[in-house]
Amino acid sequence: MTVGLLLLGLGANIAGPWGSPRDTLLRARRELAGAGLCILASSRIHRTLPLGPGRQATYLNAVLLLRVRMAPAALLRVIKRIERRAGRRHGPRWGPRCLDIDILDHGSRRLGSRTSRRRQGNLVLPHPEMHLRAFVLVPLLEVAPHWHHPTLAVSARTLLARLPRADRLGIRQSLDFAGSACNKLQNEHAPRNSASEDVVACKNRSP
Repeated sequence: MTVGLLLLGLGANIAGPWGSPRDTLLRARRELAGAGLCILASSRIHRTLPLGPGRQATYLNAVLLLRVRMAPAALLRVIKRIERRAGRRHGPRWGPRCLDIDILDHGSRRLGSRTSRRRQGNLVLPHPEMHLRAFVLVPLLEVAPHWHHPTLAVSARTLLARLPRADRLGIRQSLDFAGSACNKLQNEHAPRNSASEDVVACKNRSP
């Protein structure tokens, strides 16, 4: 299996078995590392306004940059298991969640279509709505400042600038999400000397 770079979006706005939304995001990152994913960088945790109708608690969102040896389908199974352990259950679209993990980009692969995802629950890559979400693009820029959308061929910075000002202002505060990083990646996708990650090498994981 070829090693590739992976971007995951994490979000939570209600407490679950792992505690508060912040505690849940911290635990989810540990679970991902324990599943064999090498975390290269973590964004800060951002407080963001919820999508969808009705009143909901503020969300906490973050993005992780990882190195992965899993095929997308296998990775999705790992993520779904982690979400279930965190208390995630099927509910309304954009409803409150104790944990949501989205595969944003998996080695610039293109997979599926937005229509097929809605009909069958199939994985679509890159994430079909990430370019419309400030709560994804803001933390993404912290870990992958040079990332370009594989389908639109546009930088994350440009995509963010295209969003309505109100959406960008909805990203209100940030919390530290510091954590250990795998061995340093000499790649333009990984930020250098990020304040939100410790420069600590983890053991190499064999495929």
